[in-house]
Amino acid sequence: MPQAMDLPRNEEGIATALGILKQQFGDRFHTGQAMRDQHAHTTTWIRAQAPDAVVFPASTKEVSGIVKVCATHEVPVIPFGTGTSLEGHVNAPAGGISVDLTQMDKILAVNAEDLDCVVQPGVTREQLNTYLRDRGLFFPIDPGANASLGGMASTRASGTNAVRYGTMKDNVLSLEAVMADGRIIRTAQRAKKTSAGYDMTRLLIGSEGTLGLITEITLKLQGIPEAISAARMSFPSIDAACQAVMTTIQYGIPVARIELMDELNVRAANAYAGLDLPETPLLLLEFHGSDSAVIEQAEMFGSIAEDVGGTDFAATATAEERNKLWKARHDLYWATLQLRPGAQGISTDVCVPISRLAEAVTGAQAKAAELDLLAPIVGHVGDGNFHSLVLIDMDNDDEVRRAEEFTAYLADEAIRMDGTCTGEHGIGQGKMPYLIKELGPTVEYMAAIKTALDPLNIMNPGKIFGPRR
Repeated sequence: MPQAMDLPRNEEGIATALGILKQQFGDRFHTGQAMRDQHAHTTTWIRAQAPDAVVFPASTKEVSGIVKVCATHEVPVIPFGTGTSLEGHVNAPAGGISVDLTQMDKILAVNAEDLDCVVQPGVTREQLNTYLRDRGLFFPIDPGANASLGGMASTRASGTNAVRYGTMKDNVLSLEAVMADGRIIRTAQRAKKTSAGYDMTRLLIGSEGTLGLITEITLKLQGIPEAISAARMSFPSIDAACQAVMTTIQYGIPVARIELMDELNVRAANAYAGLDLPETPLLLLEFHGSDSAVIEQAEMFGSIAEDVGGTDFAATATAEERNKLWKARHDLYWATLQLRPGAQGISTDVCVPISRLAEAVTGAQAKAAELDLLAPIVGHVGDGNFHSLVLIDMDNDDEVRRAEEFTAYLADEAIRMDGTCTGEHGIGQGKMPYLIKELGPTVEYMAAIKTALDPLNIMNPGKIFGPRR
């Protein structure tokens, strides 16, 4: 399984930095084992590596002060949001300071006329949308978990709405960040577009805390649609469902969400959420627009899907029914764990061109069967992204080896199909070998940027590139 390699520790520097920060932050500075362990959990099979201390800043100025202390003494800095990342991003392989940004949770401004807002990194997506609801606005990026917006920017998060609204890189106008020397920068203004120099905003988005700590985010917002409808349809095979997806996208039907659940996920959802869906591959969709538009879009999809064998079509504009379906979708992690009680779920994701989607998903199912693994598949398939949750007994070495073979197969196949080893989870520690396979010499230029902006290698070291050579 992916190795969490320990990196050399700067014991003297860490001890000095801990003493300084303890004096500065008092009861917002913690070295207790339980708190440190909480900030090292990786929600995956990568071994946890705890930091030496956890500090809770309340302002950009305080984050800058922390980083300056750590830069002076060459101590690693690891940003922490809600801890929902999936590839070991919050681990501390060289020790150091975990900077927990949850107390920086203010919504600083909402510019309704410009459809944007300014938030601190600890604000979660649910918190923001609850605040915006009475203003007729919403933020569309929905990775499933109630993640912090700082973490979502750091990992270039995506989710169920990406087919219509894009990913975090498409919805961030500007960032404020503390760089590796402790200086505070702003990457852009609030204008909707700019040609002013390098695109530092998108350089930091997806950098996983390896270049700087995001302390403020200016986000694009959307108006809440006049009408929202949901639809579902069952299919005789994964291939038929994927054909329906591809045709729907090619016809330009403006779906907001189009999610694929394989038969294992449908079975799990039925049991967990009390549904009675046919236990065959399922597409779950959502349409945004006017009352007449959402009805027309659902009908167009239904017609397309019937042509490739879709059955049991149902559409609803009722909020209660719609929310029940999407809650079942968002609860799939917990639902699928019930398929094998006591097993650990290892989540991995890839993304391929939509024309290769059916081949990629059916290939993944065949590989799981070959390796005798239970690996349900669900996907944000409107943009070719899908996930597999491998259910394994972590005490069974042979089963762990087979799971590792399966996840490697998925990444390698996605790259072979001109796709990516990760559509939204990020690289972290877990997918470093595949980044090199995917991008080749480009990774050397990424590493050069890292060296230029963080010459001491204190910003979340051991992620994306591994040990510096």
